[in-house]
Amino acid sequence: MSGRERAREEIVRILGEHRDQIAAAWIEAQESRLASAGAVNADELREEVDTIIAGLYEGLAATMPLDRVVTGFAPLRNAVTDFSHRWARLGVSATAIAGAIFALKDACVRVLADGIPDPELRLEATELVHRLLDGAGLLTFQTYVDSREEIIQRQNRQLLEISTPVVRLWHRVLAVPLIGTLDSARAQIVMESLLQAIQDNEAAVAIIDITGVPTVDTAVAQHLMQTVAATRLMGADCILSGIRPQIAQMIARLGIDLSEIITRSSLADALTAAIRMVGDTPAQDARDESTLLNVS
Repeated sequence: MSGRERAREEIVRILGEHRDQIAAAWIEAQESRLASAGAVNADELREEVDTIIAGLYEGLAATMPLDRVVTGFAPLRNAVTDFSHRWARLGVSATAIAGAIFALKDACVRVLADGIPDPELRLEATELVHRLLDGAGLLTFQTYVDSREEIIQRQNRQLLEISTPVVRLWHRVLAVPLIGTLDSARAQIVMESLLQAIQDNEAAVAIIDITGVPTVDTAVAQHLMQTVAATRLMGADCILSGIRPQIAQMIARLGIDLSEIITRSSLADALTAAIRMVGDTPAQDARDESTLLNVS
């Protein structure tokens, strides 16, 4: 049996026999660290560290290669990632979370020093513990970063949805007032929201108002034309409003062909045209129109 295999067996033995001692030392070090975070008590810390130590014990006791114990052994990997998620929700920084895992090394090494009399074997076991828990610490950091990225992407999509409302202006007439830059991600949100609203409201005309769009380049024009095409496939006509003089000049200079799209200079003109396109609106519908914008 090689020195590394013997060291691995010794670590398994120490973790099995002295789990309570390792956990107590770690908890004592972490209680002061998390005092400002709140909602953390010794029982919760004990449950978390017990789960991590158990995963480490079972992973080392298995036949899995050492370099895959942290990332390849599901109980340990899940224990570490769940630990990272929970502490992140408490407002603990990524550095502090990784530091807490690194601190588990100190508790383990102190017990190894007392439990393994052979200096060479103790050194080998200490190096293995450092490698394993360094990997676990890096895993918590990656988990933290991935979680934050997921939150940012979700919030960004929510902001895009809020910034592209579909408004019912009249009987079977919808409008999407666009403000700011229209990039690919936002164009997709506009299209999805508009098509769903056309179906829900059985709309016949959709107005896309670009009064608040600062500039129209080839990419923006392409997004608009794709939205118009999708709207027509849903059986609705589309009007593009808010064509200011500088926007008109820019479109002409770029050679963008909008000849197949109905355009109007203002939202008021577009609404007037849309009402004509849907025909005479019943008086009752007009009286019940609660979302009519006050345009002039």
